[in-house]
This record gives sequence, C-alpha cells and structure tokens, in this order.
Amino acid sequence: MPNAEKIDKVAALKERIQGSEALLLTEFRGLSVHDATELRRSLADTARFSIVKNTLMKRAAGDAGVAELGALLEGPTAVAFVSEDAVTAAKRLVDAARRYPALVLKGAFMEGKVLSAEQARALAELESREVMLSQVAGMLKNEMARAASMFQALQGRFLGLLEAFKEKVPGEEAAPATDAAEADAAEADAADAETPAEVGPESQEPTGEATEETSSPEAAQADGEEGEE
Repeated sequence: MPNAEKIDKVAALKERIQGSEALLLTEFRGLSVHDATELRRSLADTARFSIVKNTLMKRAAGDAGVAELGALLEGPTAVAFVSEDAVTAAKRLVDAARRYPALVLKGAFMEGKVLSAEQARALAELESREVMLSQVAGMLKNEMARAASMFQALQGRFLGLLEAFKEKVPGEEAAPATDAAEADAAEADAADAETPAEVGPESQEPTGEATEETSSPEAAQADGEEGEE
C-alpha cells in the first residue's frame, strides 16, 4: 500500500501534468548534475525540468487521464513541464542535446496527443509563438490595408457616378432658362404699359383738326343766311 509521501508526490505530478501546456520527455542517462542544472536554468522561463520516477509518473498520468503517456516512461526519465511556449522549450532541449549527447528526447505530450521522438524534434523546427503571432499580425495588417484600399476605390467610383448622374439631371439647368423667360416677359409687360401714354397725344390732334374743318362750313352758312335776311 503506497505511503503518504508517494501519494503526495503522485498528486503533485498530476497537478503539474494538468497545469502544463505540453510535456517533453527525455532520457538523461549519463547526464551530470552540473549539466542537468545548466539545462534547468536554460528552460526556467518556459518549463520546469524535473527528474521523475517512472512508476509515480505513470500513476499520476493515469489519474490525469493520459495513461497513454506510460509508453514513453522507460529508462531514466526527466520531464520538462512546459508552462508557456512548447516550441521554444523544444528548441532549447534539442540544442542541449547537441551539447550533451547523453540527453535524448524520447517524445512529448501536447494538445491531448502523445508525440513520438521525431514529432517532438519537429517542434523545434517551428517558429516560436512570438514569431508566429508577429507573422499573423503582419498578415492581418496587410489584409486590413488591402480592404481599406478597396473601400476607398469603391467610394471614389461611387462619388464619380454620383457626379455624372447630377450632370444628367435637367432640373438644375432648367432654372436659369426659366429665370430668363420671366425677365423677358417682365420687359414686354413694361413696354406695353408705356405704349398708350406715347400714342395718346398724337391720336388727339387729328380730332381737333377735324372739328375745326367741320365747324367752318356751318359757320359760313349761318353767316350767309344772316346776310340774306
């Protein structure tokens, strides 16, 4: 029956497994204490590197629901419990394996899947999270700039069509012609109003002459009659 110390260790390992973004499992046969210390320091900002007992790690993995991890727990095992960036941690482990031949990457557990040694090493060939986020941000920025350019082009075409439509509408051009017609009509009315005043005196002169010519024979006849009496 397991003692209390082992139970606590299994619980602690289970908590680490559940709280990690990924697990990188290595075999450290022949790795010196100094080398292991240097490796821990190089991984300190992304992972916690710990030597584990396979029996306790298998039990903790079973309790955490990842019993398939037991296939990688053979031989002396050290686990990098990755908290942030699995790609960066994999790069540093691969680099450390070049410096320390005794260090061998056995596999990994990431996103609910167990990865082989080849798949774990392939993580080191990927870009880091910061680089990938920067690339994605750059792509999004380019797409936004492209969309803004297309929108401005469409807006310019719309305004051009609107101006062309305004030029074809007759309402605005008809207004000046109407004003000119009204001005001509007003001048004609003014001319008609002035015409009788100018013609009046000329039309009255013939009437006076006719009166004088008509009254002269009658006056002569009256004078003649008076003379005969």
